[in-house]
Parts: sequence; structure tokens; C-alpha cells
Amino acid sequence: MNTLHRKSLPGTQLDYFDTRAAVDAIQPGAYATLPYTSRVLAENLVRRCDPATLNASLSQFIERRRDLDFPWFPARVVCHDILGQTALVDLAGLRDAIAAQGGDPALVNPVVPTQLVVDHSLAVECGGFDPDAFAKNRAIEDRRNEDRFDFIDWTKKAFKNVDVIPPGNGILHQINLERMSPVIQVQNGVAYPDTLVGTDSHTPMVDALGVIAIGVGGLEAESVMLGRASWMRLPDIIGVKLTGKPQPGITATDTVLALTEFLRKQKVVSSYLEFFGEGAAHLTLGDRATISNMAPEFGATAAMFYIDAQTIKYLKLTGRDDELVKLVELYAKETGLWADSLVDAQYERVLSFDLSSVVRNIAGPSNPHNRVPTSELAARGISGVVENEPGKMPDGAVIIAAITSCTNTNNPRNMIAAGLIARNANRLGLTRKPWVKSSLAPGSKTVELYLQEAGLMPELENLGFGVVAFACTSCNGMSGALDPVIQDEVVSRDLYATAVLSGNRNFDGRIHPYAKQAFLASPPLVVAYAIAGTIRFDIEKDVLGHDADGKAILLKDIWPSDEEIDAIVAASVKPEQFRKVYIPMFAAQADDGIKVSPLYDWRPQTTYIRRPPYWEGALAGARPLKGMRPLAVLGDNITTDHLSPSNAIMLDSAAGEYLAKMGLPEEDFNSYATHRGDHLTAQRATFANPTLKNEMVIEDGKVKAGSLTRIEPEGKISRMWEAIEVYMERKQPLIIIAGADYGQGSSRDWAAKGVRLAGVEAIVAEGFERIHRTNLVGMGVLPLEFLAGVNRKTLGLDGSETYDVVGERTPRSTLTLVIHRKNGETVEVPVTCRLDTAEEVSIYEAGGVLQRFAQDFLESSKAA
Repeated sequence: MNTLHRKSLPGTQLDYFDTRAAVDAIQPGAYATLPYTSRVLAENLVRRCDPATLNASLSQFIERRRDLDFPWFPARVVCHDILGQTALVDLAGLRDAIAAQGGDPALVNPVVPTQLVVDHSLAVECGGFDPDAFAKNRAIEDRRNEDRFDFIDWTKKAFKNVDVIPPGNGILHQINLERMSPVIQVQNGVAYPDTLVGTDSHTPMVDALGVIAIGVGGLEAESVMLGRASWMRLPDIIGVKLTGKPQPGITATDTVLALTEFLRKQKVVSSYLEFFGEGAAHLTLGDRATISNMAPEFGATAAMFYIDAQTIKYLKLTGRDDELVKLVELYAKETGLWADSLVDAQYERVLSFDLSSVVRNIAGPSNPHNRVPTSELAARGISGVVENEPGKMPDGAVIIAAITSCTNTNNPRNMIAAGLIARNANRLGLTRKPWVKSSLAPGSKTVELYLQEAGLMPELENLGFGVVAFACTSCNGMSGALDPVIQDEVVSRDLYATAVLSGNRNFDGRIHPYAKQAFLASPPLVVAYAIAGTIRFDIEKDVLGHDADGKAILLKDIWPSDEEIDAIVAASVKPEQFRKVYIPMFAAQADDGIKVSPLYDWRPQTTYIRRPPYWEGALAGARPLKGMRPLAVLGDNITTDHLSPSNAIMLDSAAGEYLAKMGLPEEDFNSYATHRGDHLTAQRATFANPTLKNEMVIEDGKVKAGSLTRIEPEGKISRMWEAIEVYMERKQPLIIIAGADYGQGSSRDWAAKGVRLAGVEAIVAEGFERIHRTNLVGMGVLPLEFLAGVNRKTLGLDGSETYDVVGERTPRSTLTLVIHRKNGETVEVPVTCRLDTAEEVSIYEAGGVLQRFAQDFLESSKAA
């Protein structure tokens, strides 16, 4: 830690680093023009950067240049169990590799505090209409995940700097918002802004508190855990001015779905957004968190709000210590992080959004930015209708209605509104349709407490929305099995069945294998659609049912007023509820003194946890980037769900067949996500999404959907996994050709690990989503970008070619993609090397993040 610009924080015994003085020393008055993000990143530099390079880095902030890499040292790393587990499996494997070469494995530890919350492994096998759903689902979770939980328990004892919140306690991001983040950290007598990276796209939820928190892949998180800087260049920081205020009856979900559509169109990919203006000041912290948590759906890296009175109000509401709350306000005002101090902040681009323009919305099908006003959904119609039959499920049936996801369950107004809809529906005799599998899975145990306080929990339970979990469920594809009778009817009649959920993602095939598409909606709307029972329903005008007098009941008859919602929130949501939940939860993290071996005792028959193979076999060899054959030729918007799905494993899939061969009963196959600690299972998920459209597979003149490819040079159509096996046996290097926005969606490192283990050496696309590109680099896969106007179609690529990549790999250099066509023709195409920094070049050349760390660790051990 540097001593330059270190000062006493007035009214405390703490010091802080005076970033304003450091910036203004370079250019007087410059600090006042810096956006919030730049101020926080600059403080990190002043406190942690080499003094010799400090002014050069700070000058970029002032001049808005992006020609110099600078280091960022996040204060924390947060993980959910899926990506966190795989990161820790990698570190456990790294310990083995270090020990095999004579190093001390016990010295391999996270240097940065790492918090892991087990929240992604519960499936809703029992719906919310079962009063014992929570206990039953938790018992199933423990049984299915015993191998995983044994490993996670070992990591807590074996690694320093790792805290674990066990299953059944809530979702990482909501716990982070409600308790983990102090907003202002204190260490060694110095106060400084809380910052973090997390192994999940939705880490930005705490951006709502003014905390820079960004989602990264597990591989980048591992690098940060091990004390390495996250190298970056000044991001594109966009101001979003919010004006007006929401109309009556409009929820934060409606607002965020409208923002998602708006910001996607404004092309904010990889940008840091800063929300400000009169409209922002009117939003509660819960509303802000709903917006910030959808940053990945905007395409943005972060979605920041300034620290202001709403921040302080929320910290008090959630039971933070009085001294901490005082420190946050004092520090923010002293250092220019308080909203009033940013009136002169300058942005290269400012967007304006009128909150009063928002109507009641739903998003879908298929993408979070496909916003549809609820008043227009029925009129737009959805293709594929079959005839409805009396006494049977209608086409368009809602088979999943889930109040789920931290995006919306963090927000008391949303949850109280859902409870009031349920109460009003119960009073009028409305019920959910019998084919609807309904569930309530809050991101925090506090939600159940304030719903009980408000008398609304019994109302939700009566409609089938009892608590099934405190975990990420349907939003993550963990909707669980359907009633066999309902499933059989969906299949036999080929019904267009759907899901409606208060989540953040609705990509095809994600929510449930038998829900052909899914729609995102506010919690109260989820309840309404459970009553309607079908998506082919005008929720604003059609009749939900009839009261005892035969009078038609419409949505407006059960929708609560804003005044009633606000009054019940004020009376029912209390600081003592948060203290009751979180004080014992975090007290349980104390070291129990039990010592374990520094090397994990890998279980030989598991399908969940296996020693990773990254230091052996093909991965230990060279990547010549010559003679590569395409594994897939893909279009735009390929998501990490296409690359490595997270949903339930089906028996007829490659992974399902493998698990059956390993003796696992089909009912316990669990999800792809839960098996990512075992590469033998997880690599069979590569391109396993049934909605994948690989342009190498043509049938009747059209691209055939499925986990399929064409083995070359034979030209044989094959299931993807069988092709990968053939190519692995041949030691055939592979390449992937893709369109724009390749790798959007969850920060899923197995989307990069899977293709690397298959033998993919390079991916050429029209553009990459930020997290996936860094994951590819972290696995030693070379990302290459076509120049503007050039793509697979202009080049006439069909997958029969072989490819070479030649040229010197330096940051963003121009390399040559040499295409050898089947007819003997050779074409040379310039492409941009998307190794964006010198650090990324170094990681790639080493073979990946872990290989690079092992090299450095062993070299430093020898030097010592």
C-alpha cells in the first residue's frame, strides 16, 4: 500500500487516500468532471498502484484515453457454488500439480477474501402447493449433491480466506446486497470503497449501493483470488439520465424490462452505466438493485448508482451497524462519491430515459430484451397453435409459474405486491390452474419474515406459492420435474407450453425442457398468469374468473394500489428481520478448528468432483493453430446456454447416457450445472443445447436444430459429442466460426473449458461478449474477430474448410486467417487478435490462467 496522498478521515481514527488531490495535481479541477466509476477506480490506483506509473494511469482518466493497461485490485471475490466450486476444484487440482513438482500445496490459497454461497444446486422437485416443499427439496438437494458438498466443506477448512454460506440460506447476490457488502471497507486503519468480482453475470446487483461489482468467469476469478491484478483499460462509461417517475401500478420489473429493451438498442455492450437524475433519486434501493442486477441483459458490465440518502436508508433498513452507516455517509461526502458531488461529472455519451413512459410489461419469448406491453401480448399472437379441447390443457399453457431470482425477490415492493394479488384473488375465489407448477423461491430468508409479518404468506401458500427454496431455481433452469400426467399431455398433444417467471433470463430451453419458451414478468404478474393458466390470454382484458355473484373478475380488480403496497412495506419490513437472519448466518462461519489434508482425497466413482486435467494430455501440448477443422459454424447471439447448458440432464443426451452408465438413476441426474466439477460429465455438455443451430447441419435446405455437427472430411452428420470423441481420437485441432455477440449470457467458464477440452484452439466471430472472451483467454483459446463487413456468409464458409492462423500475437494485432477450401482454393483474411492486453497475451501463451500461475509459483519457490 502506498503512502502518497494518505490522509486522516475527519471525525474518525481512520485514514483514507485523497484521490481528488492526486487527480487535481495533474490537472486542477479535473476530479470534479470524473464519473463515479473513474473516481472509484482512481482511488484503487492511488492506494495500490506503483507510484512510478500512477500519474500515467490517472492521466488516462482525465483525458479519457484507453491506450494503457492499469491494474485493478478488487477487495473481494464472491462465488455461487457452481462456478465457485469449479474455481476451487481448479485450485485443488493446482495444489496437486504443485505438489507433484515438489512445491508446498498448502501455500496455494486465495489471497483475496473469497465468499462462496451454495445457492445454485436446488431443483424445485416439489412445487409450492406442497406444504413440506422446502424440506423435501432440501433433502433431495443434499442427497444428489453429497459429493459436491463434501468437497465444498473441505475447501472451507483447507483453504485460507474462504467463507462458505451453506445451502438453504438464499441467493449470493441478494445476500451480498443485504449483508455482505459494507459499501466502505476498513483494513489496517484505512477506509476505502468496497469493490468485487463475482463468478456470476449478475454480480452487478450491488452496483445499486455504489459498489463496483462486476461478473467475471471462474477463470478470471481464480486469478483475482490468487492475488493477481485484474488488468483493464478505462471502460466506456455512459451516463443514463432518468427523468420522471413510474406511473401508478408499474413495478420495478416493468421498468427494468423497458430499460433492457432501450439499452440493448443503444448498444451499451461492455460499458459501465451510471444512472443519475431526478428519476434515479426517486427510486428505492430495491428498485435500483432490480435495475443493476439486469446489467448483463443490457449487455453492460456494470450499472452504477451514486451513494445518496436512499443508500443510507437501505443500510439502516437492512440492519447494518450504526457505525458503518455513519462511515459510509462520511466517506462518500468527503471523497466525492455522494450524489451531490457528481453534478459536474462528464460522460462521452448520455442517454435519457423517462420513467413515466413505462407501461406494464412482459419480456419474451426467448430473450430478456424482447419487451412486450401486457396489453399487446395477446394481439401479437404466437405461432404453433393446436386446437384446444374441453377438459384438457390449453395450447400456450403456463406449466411453470415461478416467483424466483434475486432480480425481483430483493425488492420488498415486488414481493408485497405479489402477496396482495394473492390475497385479493383468494377473497374472490380465484385459484391457479391445476397444470401450473407454481413456486416461491426468495433470494433471502428475510422475504418470508416480512411476508409473514404482513399476513401475506398464507395467502401466497393458498394459491400454491409456498416457499420451495431460498435459492436460485427456475431462473437457472432448476424448475424440477413436471407431474407425469401433465408432461405426457404436453408431449402427446405437442402443446406449446410456456413458463412465466420473475427471473432475468428466458433463453429457449433454459427454464424447463418441456416449456418451449418462457416469459419474464413481475412477481404479481406471475401470480396472475398462474390464475389465467395460459399465455394466450389478454391479462389486461380477459376474465380471470367469476366471484360468488357471477361477476367477471379482471386483473384490475385484484391489482393493489401503490399506496397500499407502500404502507404495508413501511409497516412490515424491519431491520430486526435482517439481523435475525444474518447475524447467526455469518457467526456460523467461524473456524471450527478442524484440520484437513492440504490435498483433496478425490473420490474415484463420482460424477460431480474430479481432479481437473489441465496439466496433462493434449492440454499440456502446443497449440499450432494449423490445419484446424470447424466444430461448428454458428450465427449471431450464441449464448453460453448454447455452449454449455445449465438445465436438467435428459436421459437421451450424451451426458445422460454417461451418467446412466455410471450407475446414477435418472431421477438423480440433476442439472448440467451441478456436474461441472467433473470434467468427464461436463465436457459432454459442450454444445448440448437442443436449440443449437449449427450451419454445418442442413436438412431439406434448412439448418437443423439440435446438438449436431458434421464430421469432416467424411461429411457425416453426427451428434456433437460423438464428433468431439472422433476428433479427440484423431488429435484433430478445431476451430469455431460464429456471428455477432458470441458468448452472451451467464459467466460460465465451462462454455470455454468445454470447447478447449474438445480440442478447439481458436474461435473467429464478428464480436464477443466480454466475460466469455476473457474465459476463452483463460483457457488458452484464441479469440479472433472478423473486420467490419466480413463474416462467415461473405466468405461463403460451410464447414468443409481447414484453417490456419498466422502472425505475431500482440494486443489487438492484425493476424491472418488462412482458409483452405475443399476445392483447393486458399483465401487469406485479416482478423483482429482479441488478446486485448499484454497480460492476456501472457496468459494465453502460458496455456491459460492456471498454467501461468503454476509457472510463476514454481519459479518464485525456486527463487526463495
